[in-house]
Amino acid sequence: MKKLYFLAVALLATTFVMAQCNGRYQTEIFTSTDVATVNYSDVYTGLEHRMDIYTATGDTVSNRPVIFYLHGGSFYSGDKSMTDCIDFCNAFAKRGYVAVSLNYRLANIISFLSSNAEQYKAVLRGVADLKAGIRFLRKDFLNGDTYGVDPNTIFIGGYSAGAVAAIHCAFIDTISDLSSTVQALMPAIGGTLEGDAGNDGYSSEVTAIFSFAGGINDLNWIDANDEPMVSCQGTADQTVNYNCGPGLNNPAILNLCGSAQMHARSDSVGLLNSHLSFSGTDHLWAASGNSNNKFIQAITFTSDFLYNLLPCNQTTSITTISKNEKTLIRIIDVLGRKATPTYNAPLFYIYDDGTVEKKLIVQ
Repeated sequence: MKKLYFLAVALLATTFVMAQCNGRYQTEIFTSTDVATVNYSDVYTGLEHRMDIYTATGDTVSNRPVIFYLHGGSFYSGDKSMTDCIDFCNAFAKRGYVAVSLNYRLANIISFLSSNAEQYKAVLRGVADLKAGIRFLRKDFLNGDTYGVDPNTIFIGGYSAGAVAAIHCAFIDTISDLSSTVQALMPAIGGTLEGDAGNDGYSSEVTAIFSFAGGINDLNWIDANDEPMVSCQGTADQTVNYNCGPGLNNPAILNLCGSAQMHARSDSVGLLNSHLSFSGTDHLWAASGNSNNKFIQAITFTSDFLYNLLPCNQTTSITTISKNEKTLIRIIDVLGRKATPTYNAPLFYIYDDGTVEKKLIVQ
């Protein structure tokens, strides 16, 4: 998925200022959180398509950045209410974020462990469900904004399998990136990378990704135009190999390359990235949440990286230009691909003031 650059309108004055985040988003400034559980799919109604949305109690600010956290469990187990999910989302909601713990479809354990095709499908379903969750919030933003989100600032990540899903959500740009064997599996999720879980017509673009002990199947999917990435992993991890190796340290499972190789690749292509390694540590450090100090370190490291990407930390220009004076810089389709105006297809018009308009021209 290619990142979108929203350029500031700033031509009438030469004085530049650094926007302030008003003490938010870097450390915990709230003491408690509220949690709303919603079904994020308008196609499926089961437990696998529910997510918990965490916000700080008493926080009246709208236009808040969003961060998604996906649970681990090797794609055949796990749930949004696991300890690490709760602790992570509370930590970021108390910083002022809207934090989301999202369930996604799980595979049958026997099928998953015995078939590479089922492993690919499990990852693709996780990607599809995450994209539907992202679209749910953008859809809600345009229909009342229940949760007070900034639809242009959405971070995604998770632990273990959840991180794997987020990484592939961000770094697989088009179906053509996939081998013909994997492309043949796409009908299992509706035929496109956007998947079959609904909220069609809204963007699933993200701003950056984070990974706790996650990895990628093909390092070539990482390129200079992708989203910034921050990851944390133990150097002795064999479940998702810190370098490259079969998932679960099982030759029957697809290959994954962890933090060491993902960041080497990111450096080689010029992608903004950062990496925290835990020397001699295995895969399980994040599973117990705050009771493991490495998990707390990872939250702080991730928070600091993402903080620098927030709009309130970007240099902007002082200007008196009218909000009505804006320039179209790009048109994209629902898959994030560059497009030209056409009939009977929803398109997103991106302007240099950071606004995005969805248009459907009916013939």
